[in-house]
Amino acid sequence: MEENQITLDSLEKGSDNPAFSSIGEERLYEECDGPCDGSQEERRGEGKGRFSSCYRKALQPASKAKHFCKAHAKVLRIVLLGLLGVAYLCYFIAACWLNIQRAFALVIMSVVVFFFVFWSLLKKYYGAKILLFLSPIWKCFQKSWPWLKWLLWVALLGGLITWLALDTSRNPEQFISLAGFCFLVLFLFACSKHHGAVSWRAVFWGLGLEFLFGLFVLRTTPGAQAFQWLGDQIQFFLGYTTAGSSFVFGNTLIEEVFAFQTLPIIVFFSCVMSILYYLGVMQWLILKISWLLQVSMGTSPTETLSVAGNIFVGQTEAPLLIRPYLADMTRSEIHAVMTGGFSTIAGSVMGAYISFGIDAASLIAASVMAAPCALAMSKLVYPEVEESKFKGKASIRLTSGEEQNILEAASNGAAVSVGLVANIAANLIAFLAVLEFINAALLWLGQMVNIEGLSFQVICSYVLRPVAFLMGADWADSPLVAELLGMKIFLNEFVAYQQLATYKKNRLLGLEEWDGSRKQWISERAESIATFALCGFANLSSIGIMLGGLASMVPQRKGDLASMVLRALLTGICVSMLNACLAGLLHVPTEVGDCVTFLSTANFSSTSYTMYTCCKQLFASSVLENGTLSFTGAWTGLEESVLWLTQCCGHYNHTSCVGTT
Repeated sequence: MEENQITLDSLEKGSDNPAFSSIGEERLYEECDGPCDGSQEERRGEGKGRFSSCYRKALQPASKAKHFCKAHAKVLRIVLLGLLGVAYLCYFIAACWLNIQRAFALVIMSVVVFFFVFWSLLKKYYGAKILLFLSPIWKCFQKSWPWLKWLLWVALLGGLITWLALDTSRNPEQFISLAGFCFLVLFLFACSKHHGAVSWRAVFWGLGLEFLFGLFVLRTTPGAQAFQWLGDQIQFFLGYTTAGSSFVFGNTLIEEVFAFQTLPIIVFFSCVMSILYYLGVMQWLILKISWLLQVSMGTSPTETLSVAGNIFVGQTEAPLLIRPYLADMTRSEIHAVMTGGFSTIAGSVMGAYISFGIDAASLIAASVMAAPCALAMSKLVYPEVEESKFKGKASIRLTSGEEQNILEAASNGAAVSVGLVANIAANLIAFLAVLEFINAALLWLGQMVNIEGLSFQVICSYVLRPVAFLMGADWADSPLVAELLGMKIFLNEFVAYQQLATYKKNRLLGLEEWDGSRKQWISERAESIATFALCGFANLSSIGIMLGGLASMVPQRKGDLASMVLRALLTGICVSMLNACLAGLLHVPTEVGDCVTFLSTANFSSTSYTMYTCCKQLFASSVLENGTLSFTGAWTGLEESVLWLTQCCGHYNHTSCVGTT
């Protein structure tokens, strides 16, 4: 019986079950103990023949079907895809016929998918012919490029200067953001490792792409509407987390307790990201973005892929995309990888910040804008002085997960997020407790010399106030923006975004701007600037995360990593500030509208930011002379003005309210 035993070799090569083969039957007959009579052998022979015949007949249809599918696999695939295409076309036509406005998002997504599918097919089957046809034009363009590029640069620079001059003349506060942007670039150049080796192509192209994307999102109607729609869809999508968290924790906990309200969103988002990675969607997106950055900026494929990946994943997950190449990358490329990690946030925690009430469109725009800016500033601070082994490579293979199916991918994504959720919860507990202890110690030390209210936030508001002002925040809002910057750099961005969400909530509720000497909220412009400035993992606690993650992948380069991490951290902080400067430069104030119409229909039982703004306008137009109250501007001659003023005085304080009592 020893030769019938299953061994590791037989498992690897694959072996048939002896009970279902004629050879196995013969072995069973040979192993019969004692003499076997003739009748038994005849019955066994007849049984063996009948069994083999039935077995072969049973397998014939399946075997024929298998051979047919193999022989006509290509045709069957085309037929199946054709049927699916026809089915989707029928569905698409029906949706548009019933309600074209409702199906507008479906139309946009279908057009985008069709374009990329058509482009890939065109490139696959006719790419070589098109390149051959265009080769004379390309040769002519290459000959003219040495003088043509200077003409283009002069035209672009002249157009940019003209536009900035006209734009900042209407809103002078935007000039401060422009000055802050230039100051930060010059500061990073002063910190450069090799001033003479800076690749100005990478720097100018990176800043140009950042500016163009910010201009598209913040200034053009299609860009603003597209990203607002995308942000709304993400918020709606994240709402599905409630179905799982309410089942596990109950409705009371997810409505009242932060840990059960926000942290489950990270689990859900991580699960979705894992599914998208398994399907190849994320790899496709990262490759397209990295191709654009690589072609325009001239950076190597490895560093570009990692920075592009940071738009969607965290500072330790993105380097996994290029893990096989990390050991052979130059110091400048490693610096770019680390800077990209510090300059962006992961998609999973972005979901948590959106749940706080932070504007989703601004967060998405900040993450995308940070990618080209991080590459550009990395090449400014740590220019390439070595010969990259990957500069001439046409493509770099992206590593993918080892999941066998979509269910395993979803399960792994949820399981991996448990560590991230625990890490965030532990950090929040530790940092908030440490912050409270530091504030108590500073308060006690301040009281020793008659300084009241000394705290970490107060120190940050004084030290970082000039930086906040240079980014474009009003001087009155600068202390609060500086506090948020201090929290982000010395604690983490999670705590800072929580505080920013509180300021935003107070503003939207229409609370009084000042509560004594304490400011309760910041302006909409300052909110936008702070949202961009906080969008990044560049804080002191991330140093350990970055070093630990990269050192585990390339332990032989631990010394290089440690020597560059502080420089990368400084670059990452400045990248977020540069994004904030652009947000201040391109910010357009939201128009309140006609306050007379609003107050005529307003319900004064509750307040809002629009009511606060309109009441302030009414206060400013009121004139109290010799006990007589009158109004100017749009409020002149309106009998309801006194009534509205009385209602506003019930919520807000003003000197005009004395005349109404």
